[in-house]
Amino acid sequence: MKSVYDIIREPVITEASIKNMQDKKYTFKVPASANKVEIKKAVEEIFKVEVEKVTTITMKRKTKRVGYHVGKTSEWKKAIVKLTDASKTIEFFDSLM
Repeated sequence: MKSVYDIIREPVITEASIKNMQDKKYTFKVPASANKVEIKKAVEEIFKVEVEKVTTITMKRKTKRVGYHVGKTSEWKKAIVKLTDASKTIEFFDSLM
């Protein structure tokens, strides 16, 4: 059985994700095998908040080039978690806004 800390790997900090934090939407990097139910339970257990909706996106591989050498980035999955209006915010992200 997977631990909740195995499901939520790390937060995704970008300009777009910081802008979404005002609407109580938080972005996390998750394993490709994780489903929406597991992600919802993990976020609720770790951060003690109420989750309204989970959206998942698979980020495809991109070709990158450094000089003559060509390679590809790895594929990964991100989850955008929307909290309910009654729920408190996630304290970890409050310092970023």
